[in-house]
Amino acid sequence: QVQLVESGGGLVQAGDSLRLSCAASGRTFSMYAMGWFRQAPGKEREFVAALSRTGGSTAYADSVKGRFTLSRDNAKNTVYLQMSSLKPDDTAVYYCAAVLTLGIPIYRRENEYSYWGQGTQVTVSS
Repeated sequence: QVQLVESGGGLVQAGDSLRLSCAASGRTFSMYAMGWFRQAPGKEREFVAALSRTGGSTAYADSVKGRFTLSRDNAKNTVYLQMSSLKPDDTAVYYCAAVLTLGIPIYRRENEYSYWGQGTQVTVSS
């Protein structure tokens, strides 16, 4: 089992950058594929980015491709979501998610993930 704690959210202006972190408990972090999702007010939670357990493969939603970068440091049990050129449409609660996997796939669907963090608010003003 793994526990996830997100941090790094806040209030920024359009065009600014922000880095979210997701710290995981446990000694088997490298066995988990990771993902980020977000939920804006009044909308369903949506996929943002995903990363294989080795960090060698990534996937991004079209809306963030080229602006967001997902990476992981398995030695620190942490995943980072670097967000740049932020837009007001990026305003949402951002959630980190994890799933134990033996392979090196990446996962894009919510129901593929077993563990979730509590979320961190990102607000982008225009």
